[in-house]
Amino acid sequence: MAFKLTPVTNLPFFSKLNLTKRPQTIPLFPPLPLYSPYFQYSLTRKLPPSSSSSPRSNAVSEQVVESLISDSNQDSQNSPSTPSSSKLVLVIGGTGGVGQLVVASLLSRNIKSRLLLRNPEKASALFGEQDEEKLQVHKGDTRNPEDLDPSIFEGVTHVICCTGTTAFPSKRWDGDNTPEKVDWEGVRNLVSALPPSLKRIVLVSSVGVTKFNELPWSVMNLFGVLKYKKMGEDFVRNSGLPFTIIRPGRLTDGPYTSYDLNTLLQATAGERRAVLIGQGDNLVGEVSRLVVAEACIQALDIDFTRGQIYEINSVQGEGPGSDKEKWEELFKSAEKKSA
Repeated sequence: MAFKLTPVTNLPFFSKLNLTKRPQTIPLFPPLPLYSPYFQYSLTRKLPPSSSSSPRSNAVSEQVVESLISDSNQDSQNSPSTPSSSKLVLVIGGTGGVGQLVVASLLSRNIKSRLLLRNPEKASALFGEQDEEKLQVHKGDTRNPEDLDPSIFEGVTHVICCTGTTAFPSKRWDGDNTPEKVDWEGVRNLVSALPPSLKRIVLVSSVGVTKFNELPWSVMNLFGVLKYKKMGEDFVRNSGLPFTIIRPGRLTDGPYTSYDLNTLLQATAGERRAVLIGQGDNLVGEVSRLVVAEACIQALDIDFTRGQIYEINSVQGEGPGSDKEKWEELFKSAEKKSA
């Protein structure tokens, strides 16, 4: 569940950014212990040094690649124009906190992507001018079924849906952008329009969706956000499409301000890069947006994650980065412990 956080401004790169100061939000849920049944992967590795924060045409892609714990140091600006795989990944919510990181990481991997955005201008502001062989942008709103023209889904092999809104009434609810419209009706409309040939849809949901009538989750669900996310999950599960559902804990880390489009966005998982994955809606805690984005991309290609639902957190320690084998171990361990 996404909360607004105050950036930690004592990190080196923040001194170069013009971020608007925001009041700190007190978490609804106190930190709870992360119990041992969940597998924690640890890998000893140093982060690459931070790069310059001077703006470039594809700054988000370049800077996120620096922050992703990745084996590749090549930014998307220098990648070949021809995609390196046969995938065409449709990203829904690609300018949101998690969505930006998903798109930037796909670009860094040279995977062809397509965005469905209410405001297409945000794509060029965030990701720079990209060749259409790498990034395509369509205007549309999942809340409006008439926007979901079949041409949007032509050739799409995979979908990552990371749309969302705030749990409580806020400015983000303006224009009927409520949990009911976004997490239920939007997901339903999207899934109903997807082609049966789709290889995988990955849906970002939330921990606690099966317990929205229980404390403390009932507090979070005062305006129905968990209930509507669960309804969206159920529609995906019953659609007959191959799916994976990712339920993150409380989202942390940048981008802190996805609306400051002229600001060079940066993201960092800091020291919290170790990954915890569980099943059964029992995992409670926080998770880096970087980790959520990476989990979504990894799930696209790991066959046994099909038809599965995972909760995901991140804690202090080195993590799996973009290593597929490490992610396979994480997902597999979660399934074994829930058996």
